Amino acid sequence: MYIFLTILIVIAAILLTLLVLVQNSKGGGLAAGFASGNQVMGAPKTADFLEKATWTIIALIALFSIVAVGFSKGQSETADDQPAVHVEQTAPAAELPTESAE
Repeated sequence: MYIFLTILIVIAAILLTLLVLVQNSKGGGLAAGFASGNQVMGAPKTADFLEKATWTIIALIALFSIVAVGFSKGQSETADDQPAVHVEQTAPAAELPTESAE
């Protein structure tokens, strides 16, 4: 589940990057193409949609991050129950003959 949430966070971050690049800080961007005054989807409405989509994706990234931390804590607790390194006991090596003083 942690990996799935991480993938969702990456996808949301890419979408957020694209949304921010589409917007123009001076009110242009994608909204500038719909400058006609009598269209239903005019410039203010497009800008509002892009801004709401941006804030929604930011909230989703924050939520997914918090949930992912919860799942990573659960995984680390189960890993703590098991030994990290398994050490095998081996029989002692045969003793080397000692030199006798003659």
